Amino acid sequence: MITLQAAESTPDFPGLKVAAIQMQPQVGCKAANLQVSLRLINEAADGGAKIVVLPELASSGYMFASREEAFELAEPVPQGVTTQAWLDIARQRDIYIVGGLAERDGYKLYNCAVMTGPDGYVGTYRKLHLWGDEHLYFESGDLGLPVFHTPFGRLGMIICYDGWFPEVYRLLAMQGADIVCMPTNWVPMPGQAETGVIMANTLAMASAHVNGLNIICANRTGTERGQQFVGRSIIVGAEGWPLAETASADCEQILYADINLKASRQSRHLTTFNTVLRDRRNDLYDPMLGTGWPLPRY
Repeated sequence: MITLQAAESTPDFPGLKVAAIQMQPQVGCKAANLQVSLRLINEAADGGAKIVVLPELASSGYMFASREEAFELAEPVPQGVTTQAWLDIARQRDIYIVGGLAERDGYKLYNCAVMTGPDGYVGTYRKLHLWGDEHLYFESGDLGLPVFHTPFGRLGMIICYDGWFPEVYRLLAMQGADIVCMPTNWVPMPGQAETGVIMANTLAMASAHVNGLNIICANRTGTERGQQFVGRSIIVGAEGWPLAETASADCEQILYADINLKASRQSRHLTTFNTVLRDRRNDLYDPMLGTGWPLPRY
């Protein structure tokens, strides 16, 4: 059963409705996963959403048994079956879709997020920070942190573990991003209680607040080959507070919220004197966080 949860806009600040789709992909079941995603995208569009975000690796599932399996489940972007299907439905429903999949580029594999819109393919983001056994299957992302201009503002994409790195959000904010779309496959963190706020939600709220960003986090649910996923998808406003009730831990859901671009940009002014991004002490540290420094990966 789909649970609909929405935040209300006000007459003074009409909102852009966005949606985070929480679903349970099955590893290896690409055709079935795609059909589930299309059903839920249509439902989100029926609910008025103009930006729809799907989980990480929504087309393939996550817990690969081998690199060979990952390679077979991966596809080129944007020529692959999944991206083409998301392109078609984005055009038909006049919406933007961000979804996670395994990308094949020659013999290289990437954990990527693809953005499609009413006018076609928008762009790709490749996950910068790999988690656990992802190092056995994927290359680290090599496309940086692109920001895409749309009628609804400037959109960035990140994936799951990227959200543990404050530099990621800061670099997107410094490029003027308004909304960050995050496909994710969150798992339990050490010491995390089974009920209550999860660490991933706390990090998203803090990152939204200190950067003036709206963040749409679409997580998956279920247990796959012994790995539990925690659900709890969340949509956070630029002031750092959730814009809708956080999703459940284990149910398929569509989470809705309203985002207002004008109010979001104004929220970066914390007081008459304080604007988060402009108050940075660039005389003491590099304005772009030392990007390009020859630091080792490990």
